[in-house]
Amino acid sequence: MEAAASSQIRPQLTLKGHSASLLPQARMMSSFCNLSKDSLYLCTNSSLTKNNVVRRSSLNLPTQSKDFGKTYSSAGVFTYPISTTEATPVTAEEKIGVMLLNLGGPETLDDVQPFLFNLFADPDIIRLPRLFRFLQRPLAQLISVLRAPKSKEGYAAIGGGSPLRKITDEQANALKLALQSKEVSANVYVAMRYWRPFTEEAIKRDRITRLVVLPLYPQYSISTTGSSIRVLQNMFRNDAYLSSLPVAIIKSWYQREGYIKSMADLIEKELQYFPNPAEAMIFFSAHGVPVSYVENAGDPYRDQMEECIFFIMQELKSRGVANDHTLAYQSRVGPVQWLKPYTDEVLVELGQQGVKSLLAVPVSFVSEHIETLEEIDMEYRELALESGIVNWGRVPALNCTSSFINDLADAVTDALPLATTISTSSTTSEEAENDVVGYAIKLFFGSILAFVLLLSPKVISACRNFLL
Repeated sequence: MEAAASSQIRPQLTLKGHSASLLPQARMMSSFCNLSKDSLYLCTNSSLTKNNVVRRSSLNLPTQSKDFGKTYSSAGVFTYPISTTEATPVTAEEKIGVMLLNLGGPETLDDVQPFLFNLFADPDIIRLPRLFRFLQRPLAQLISVLRAPKSKEGYAAIGGGSPLRKITDEQANALKLALQSKEVSANVYVAMRYWRPFTEEAIKRDRITRLVVLPLYPQYSISTTGSSIRVLQNMFRNDAYLSSLPVAIIKSWYQREGYIKSMADLIEKELQYFPNPAEAMIFFSAHGVPVSYVENAGDPYRDQMEECIFFIMQELKSRGVANDHTLAYQSRVGPVQWLKPYTDEVLVELGQQGVKSLLAVPVSFVSEHIETLEEIDMEYRELALESGIVNWGRVPALNCTSSFINDLADAVTDALPLATTISTSSTTSEEAENDVVGYAIKLFFGSILAFVLLLSPKVISACRNFLL
């Protein structure tokens, strides 16, 4: 997983701003379902069930009566707090902001170790029992030190740093223009979960009066969108200005028609480069998460990913593209069980089964970064060719594809009228976590433990084998 932040940066979002012009005109969203007293979710047109898809190396699509090749649900949106389902009209006097959320990435090789520290210091990435949470930062320090050399090799292979910041800035500029064409006046910000620049300063400076938060993760996971939302909630609660700012958060948008068609367009185009396009296996590779996230924490990521593949393949079939396809998960870390099947294992299996042509599709990534440029393009391509696959292709990330950006702009205008203020109430657990004395004590003893661990060659050797 690509993410970033220096060891001096607290686990919070970071940002860069862009501006747009003209007046906003928002469209109303479709059906709602009230899932709790505090939040409102926009429902999809279909329910997700664990029995919908057979989870094997060859993904079997669920049989449903709806024509998903033509219509799709709007993006899932929730706001804070909800007392009514009525939308709030957007006035011409308002200053609208759009915040694009992304993980971030190290811009230089020197950034790699601190970037890894902030990634693994996130409790949504390494989920420790409450009793052991004081070990979060020491453990993150240990893992980041051990993993940094190998990660640096990967970033060196793609030019010495992650292109994610540059691409996300370009997406923000493109979204600004797309909103402008829809007569929406907005400032567009890039907010990184683990890397600079910081978020709230620009929002305050620009005096935004209504904000739409748009994670650049099509599918929701507690480790990506969920982690960023948690930080946003805490940040907004503790600030007088931000706590009064109406906010709408788009939780996921994998089911939007523009996204599905944009992915189908790229796949259809890349297939034409194969000697026999109809014989190429469409190989969807998604970022994995630990199985415990799904089975114990209720993460909807796997279900949403499988439904996303279903939608894309339905769209391709409507165009006469009926290639075989499969879904696998990449980028696992450590000894715990992650979502299966694993990308590297499936590539070997496909080669053994006689597959000669394969088109890799990075389905959970909308920007090029280390997991597409190094992990897929280099590691998995080499493995595929060694396993007997002769013709290899890879669909590029969406980046600034016009149809994709235009659909994101539609998602923003859909969400604008639903913005409400985030609740300023805080839970007992949050207050406990903010206890300065308790935090200092935990940090002190945790640092001593980390120091001892880092000085022990046996422990280092054991942890290296355990974590890498």
